[in-house]
Amino acid sequence: MKFQDLKKIKLSEPLLYIKRELKKKRKKPLDQYKLTSEEILLIRRIKEETSRLNINNITRTKAYFEFYRLYPEIHWAFLGHMVSRNGGWNMTDLKGEILSRILTKREAELFFTFLERGNWLIFQDVYPQLLVYQESLKRQQNLFHLLKHMNISIFMEVIWDYFWLYHDLYILTVAQIMNEQSYLEQRVLKDHIYKKEILDSIEFKLQDLLSMNHILFPFLLQDKIKLIGQTLHHFESLHERIMLGKRLYFILFRNQTLLNLIERWAEQVPHTGSRKDYWPHIFNDVDEGVPGTVFKPKIKSCELLPSATKIYSPRLDIVWKNRKQEPAEIIDWYKDWKIIYYLMDKEEKADENIEKEYCKTLERLELAANTKKIISHFY
Repeated sequence: MKFQDLKKIKLSEPLLYIKRELKKKRKKPLDQYKLTSEEILLIRRIKEETSRLNINNITRTKAYFEFYRLYPEIHWAFLGHMVSRNGGWNMTDLKGEILSRILTKREAELFFTFLERGNWLIFQDVYPQLLVYQESLKRQQNLFHLLKHMNISIFMEVIWDYFWLYHDLYILTVAQIMNEQSYLEQRVLKDHIYKKEILDSIEFKLQDLLSMNHILFPFLLQDKIKLIGQTLHHFESLHERIMLGKRLYFILFRNQTLLNLIERWAEQVPHTGSRKDYWPHIFNDVDEGVPGTVFKPKIKSCELLPSATKIYSPRLDIVWKNRKQEPAEIIDWYKDWKIIYYLMDKEEKADENIEKEYCKTLERLELAANTKKIISHFY
């Protein structure tokens, strides 16, 4: 559904309440509240804990899941965990058997920098919110006024206040989706370097053309790994990313039995960044190929071809070193209360049967890698 269509729907009482609170917050200056020495120490501790866990995609992904196990009412923590797993797989693909034949080393480096920056930015914004919630529960006291002092949007301060009062799981989760995607929009998607080097590049458009932007949720059913999820087109569109997030949330939490299966898989399979995590019959984190041999397609209809070796999909910690990030730009993305129309509990249609589409994508990528290899022999 388009945002303009959402705006035609009448706001519910909860959203009218949020609208009023957002308007009030916009009128209050930041320094109106003086922090106590205890609050200053708490903020420092939260920042230190966030920094300690914001090392790489592996540490972030694990932190989300551990928080969710403690506080399962925070649905975004599990959604964030599963999407972050996909981010890790995308990072290692850049050094894997197929994409490393399509992209140059410089292009792979640029893509990784782009993915890692986004992954890092989201964690350093959302994890302090989770820790403030944890501390509020421990003290049985609303501490969300501290968020503004950690450069977190006033939008989320209003949402957390609302959640503290009414425990609306849906509004909190969708608000977090909106917040993180809007946060990225300001700091990554509109950055002229990323836009020129990545978003406008032929290779990025090739990814979109080949439907590479799959978000996969694996689970075990009758001793067989199944995949559900969604495909993102038009990554540069904030609206599309928010709507994708809502669809992914619906897929994960609409059915308790399915949610339990995905949670069980996540608990049993630690995140390594290798696609071997979910498909060990197709991928291996050890390269089985012979150096110097001509690349040949290996997969057909989600199965390896006879005598084909497994596709190399390395562990993240083997192929990418930890990166030191520049501090995030201090700017609040929130400008207009009308953004709350995204919070409407409007069920999004989600065709979650992604497995065959994903297999076709692998086949197209193998063909692209093979074609590029053949072409390179003539130039």
